[in-house]
Amino acid sequence: MSAGDVQLRRTPFYDQHVRHDARMIEFGGWEMPVYYRGIIEEHRKVRERVGLFDLSHMGEIEVSGPGALALVQRVTTNDASRLEVGQVQYSVMCYPDGGAVDDILVCRMEDRYYLVVNASNAGKDLDWIRSHAAGDAEVRDISDETALLAVQGPDSAAVLSGLTQVALDDIYYYHFTKGDVAGVRCCLISRTGYTGEDGFELFFDPRHAATMWDALLEAGRQFDIEPVGLGARDTLRLEMGYALYGHELDPTTNPLEAGLGWVVAMDKGDFLGRDALVAARERGLSRRLTGFKLLERGVPRAHCEVSREGKVIGHTTSGSLSPSLGVGIGMSFVPPGDAKPGTRFDIVIRGKGIPAEAVGPPFVESRVRKAR
Repeated sequence: MSAGDVQLRRTPFYDQHVRHDARMIEFGGWEMPVYYRGIIEEHRKVRERVGLFDLSHMGEIEVSGPGALALVQRVTTNDASRLEVGQVQYSVMCYPDGGAVDDILVCRMEDRYYLVVNASNAGKDLDWIRSHAAGDAEVRDISDETALLAVQGPDSAAVLSGLTQVALDDIYYYHFTKGDVAGVRCCLISRTGYTGEDGFELFFDPRHAATMWDALLEAGRQFDIEPVGLGARDTLRLEMGYALYGHELDPTTNPLEAGLGWVVAMDKGDFLGRDALVAARERGLSRRLTGFKLLERGVPRAHCEVSREGKVIGHTTSGSLSPSLGVGIGMSFVPPGDAKPGTRFDIVIRGKGIPAEAVGPPFVESRVRKAR
């Protein structure tokens, strides 16, 4: 399958998606399942029980060598020096003007750093990191050597416990370990995810893709596990107020505007974008990201105008009907004074202003396993 003249890539689980009657779409240059049974049903399955996601379109980059830490510190906003072996950190890469290159995960291995980047940005991110690497740091793209499945939901630990001898209770949120899963050796088992539920992400050799997929579905049968597509992944992350690159973050948006100041470590020393972010903070932000909830019936989407008293004050970045709440929710950039929870404004949907209220995410309670 191709989009225009571009041949779409397929993950190692393509045959499994087809076997489960997935509705396939183009996403970031990949042919991916948007849903199997339905977005709302799959969303609720993850909130109530457990779901299985193929995330193998994501990119993985290893940074090693004596200068590995210095390079990671240079290209990311968070402070990787604080990471212990087996710990994961959410971070952002910025251009010199403060705009976002990507939001990423940084995993601290014994002798290197393992970066997980967004699928649509993988090639760009690799080039960006390499362009700032000195001779004492090696940057290696291992995306094609990595399959990635996520098991997410309240029953995720119960499903996985039947397939591994690893003590899952010893893995806290944003931590990882190595171990065998379903007879597949040396998996990286990370207690991470983008759903707001307890869950795990499994990184392993793609040659074992079918074995792992089938084993997880079989082990999860008693918990009514189902495969879940990108549609529910989006509504799940939106209910938590998590950023999606290309929506809440992009080259024209800095992490302070996007509510990600907590991953900007100004005190760690110099990094790409630091001067621009310091200047933005000192002069004051002209806009802030806020969540909103519709007060009347409607389904918001990205790129809707946000208005107050007939004046356009911003635009939406994401929006959907919340399967958990049954109302329209979303994220939008508005002036700082209008981002305060409880502020009323209108979301313009198909030419009609629908009353809405600013809400500080998450929209539903997170149930991730808290760190020690």
